[in-house]
Amino acid sequence: METAPTPTHCPYCALQCGMHLTPGPGGVEVTERADFPVNRGALCGKGRTAPALLSSAVRLTSPLVRAGGVLVPAGWDEALDRIAAGLTAARTGHGPDACGVFGGGGLTNEKAYALGKFARVVLGTSQIDYNGRFCMSSAAAAGTRAFGLDRGLPFPLADLPRTGCLILVGSNLAETMPPALRYLTELRENGGTLIVVDPRRTRTAEQADLHLAPRPGTDLALALGLLHLVVAEGRTDDAYIQERTSGWGEARAAAMAHWPEHVERITGVPVPQLREAVRLFCAPEAAMVLTARGPEQQSKGTDTVGAWINLCLATGRAGRPLSGYGCLTGQGNGQGGREHGQKADQLPGYRKLTDPAARRHVAEVWGVDPDTLPGPGRSAYELLDALGTDVRALLLMGSNPVVSAPRAAHVEDRLRSLDFLAVADVVLSETAALADVVLPVTQWAEETGTTTSLEGRVLLRRRALDPPPGVRSDLAVLHGLAARLGVEKGFPTDPEEVFDELRRASAGGPADYSGITYRRLSEENGVFWPCPDTPPHRPDPATHAPDRTDPTTFAPPHADPTTLAPPHADPTTLAPPHADPTTLAPPHAHATPVPAPPEATHPGTPRLFLDRFATEDGRARFVPVAHRPAAEEPDAEYPVLLTTGRVVAQYQSGAQTRRVAELNAAAPGPFVELHPRLAARLGAAEGDPVAVVSRRGRAVAPARITTAIRPDTVFMPFHWPGAGRANTVTNPALDPTSRMPEFKVCAVRLERAAPDVTPG
Repeated sequence: METAPTPTHCPYCALQCGMHLTPGPGGVEVTERADFPVNRGALCGKGRTAPALLSSAVRLTSPLVRAGGVLVPAGWDEALDRIAAGLTAARTGHGPDACGVFGGGGLTNEKAYALGKFARVVLGTSQIDYNGRFCMSSAAAAGTRAFGLDRGLPFPLADLPRTGCLILVGSNLAETMPPALRYLTELRENGGTLIVVDPRRTRTAEQADLHLAPRPGTDLALALGLLHLVVAEGRTDDAYIQERTSGWGEARAAAMAHWPEHVERITGVPVPQLREAVRLFCAPEAAMVLTARGPEQQSKGTDTVGAWINLCLATGRAGRPLSGYGCLTGQGNGQGGREHGQKADQLPGYRKLTDPAARRHVAEVWGVDPDTLPGPGRSAYELLDALGTDVRALLLMGSNPVVSAPRAAHVEDRLRSLDFLAVADVVLSETAALADVVLPVTQWAEETGTTTSLEGRVLLRRRALDPPPGVRSDLAVLHGLAARLGVEKGFPTDPEEVFDELRRASAGGPADYSGITYRRLSEENGVFWPCPDTPPHRPDPATHAPDRTDPTTFAPPHADPTTLAPPHADPTTLAPPHADPTTLAPPHAHATPVPAPPEATHPGTPRLFLDRFATEDGRARFVPVAHRPAAEEPDAEYPVLLTTGRVVAQYQSGAQTRRVAELNAAAPGPFVELHPRLAARLGAAEGDPVAVVSRRGRAVAPARITTAIRPDTVFMPFHWPGAGRANTVTNPALDPTSRMPEFKVCAVRLERAAPDVTPG
């Protein structure tokens, strides 16, 4: 009897592409799921090969405990007992805040919720944060400051091909989210224009009508220069500014201090290109700006994103159909992960931990006294920096900071200095290898749970097969630990039960999930938050017509959907080399409308801010910002700039993708990308080992020489540990608002390195 395919979602990036999984004697088969509107059946190489990690040969299948300095297999009771004892010893000897918890943007909403609750209710600690702080926290802070609410995209991805102009800032979407590249292709086929801002000529920049290549760390000046030109050329939308915003006078004055020639000197972007960017952005009726890690992972990332938001507001491109600012969230559940309590300053529903009403509401759901809830704790890097001193024991789930954190050698030292470290993960990551106890946990295909995509669409991942014997879910881990630490109830192992509690905890909050159920997620292919458990009001159809557009469609009514997926589109953007593109992006695959929810339920909110913004007065807020240098500028000793990023075949710290043979064949190791002029000065040829040296350390990798990068800049991908670990070099300088480290720019020098003579 054939096994029916299970509809589910990819475990990797925030697109959360739909896929079908079918277990069989030869392993788990991935097949297209054309009914899911975001990817319409297309998958990148990472998604297509994701089942390779389900093999017991590459994953953890037994708890490990440290004995005699090495990790050895152990039973679950022994492992959980040891963790409970380690946490108890730290709390007894040094107080509740001596216990730390570090989560991950790949955890489901249920796990993130339970982890935050565990930290605050069971451990009583304020010391909890997660690796999503390293991802989109600057965009979240800027969006909240301007709009009163943070949701990665305030509109569905389906709107992108229908806007008039898109400015993509610091995103190499073609490599980080390959199935989304079709949206850019469709935008241009529909007559829209694409502007890409990136110091490198990436595969994404090659698709652009205009590529702006600023010096790393100068995106803020670039945005201010464009706004200056908007004002000088009389392109502001004065009626919109008057009716829907506040604070324009101060923001305008700040922008006018950044005249074009001054901005050219700072950024290296010629004035004619600045003027052309303004012309392209302002010419159509609708336009968008999307940012990613490039402008966000800076010590001024919040202000940088704020400057791009100001550009949208000044031109009336926010809170209108097919217009607005959005953030391309990176991790699989980076959006949901920051909404439900694993972030240092938040409670479920995106509530503020400092808000007395929020504390009362959540405490009532949890059955505790609100006065017992701790206050805000340290941000991610600050928490890691405090390990071994203020924080003596750490429970870490779904993260690998030995590779992914800035100033990584220092973070590794801090982890080694802990009295006790416990890690729950799928594989023995570089961080797990340092632990006193390692717990093997289930993967996406072996468990049910929800994630929230970069669109704000809550999705249901479904269990397709049983985990290997000896593997338990993260929810079971928290249940077992809570019981050992004296809390017998409140930590169920059934994900739907946890989600129902999350719904109650989020009710009335900014990220309200109370009207979302597993049944709705299954029947409707996801639901956009906010979605309260109340029927919607009946607005004026004229102002709300766009909100009722079927969010799963990719085209305006009556448009031929086949024009949005042309047969001549480059299949290599959707599949790895040699893959059959017809199995990944069939030309006949297009979105299938989903059933409308019953009249008595809220339909969800695909498009935000069409009537008002989420501020007290309903107006968006301009924030005056001014350019300032990076925390570390080049000098005589360190004359070159380093920027970092990803490659198409690897993901984040590489802990999972480096274990997939096909992906490793495509991207086997780190490299240093540098311009021919810089290589000539160094005396380096293609493939020669090059050392990238900063004030924090040294990374060595083969040279990759290309004219696609600025002569004053080098690039390294950050997926690898060891000698080529890019984050050994990066700067942990923090944004004062978001506490985001400055991954994207630091001063380095280059040196010729000795060839690797390690025997093969």
